Amino acid sequence: SSVENGRSPDPADWAVIDVVNYFRTAGFEEQANAFQEQEIDGKSLLLMTRNDVLTGLSLKLGPALKIYEYHIKPLQTQHLKYNS
Repeated sequence: SSVENGRSPDPADWAVIDVVNYFRTAGFEEQANAFQEQEIDGKSLLLMTRNDVLTGLSLKLGPALKIYEYHIKPLQTQHLKYNS
């Protein structure tokens, strides 16, 4: 399998640090730490709902919405395509 930026293209294979680095690279430096604190790995990330992101990570609402809509949701879609 190909590896982008040291990460597997399928988020299910990501470790916690891969998730953290993904959000740091995406410009969510501050919020990335919440994923580390909550020990969100790729499998957990793929299970997250909008509500988990908005309430479970103690993030500000604006960044939390962007993280979910522009990153987590597309990753979940990508994972489904990758594994169908």
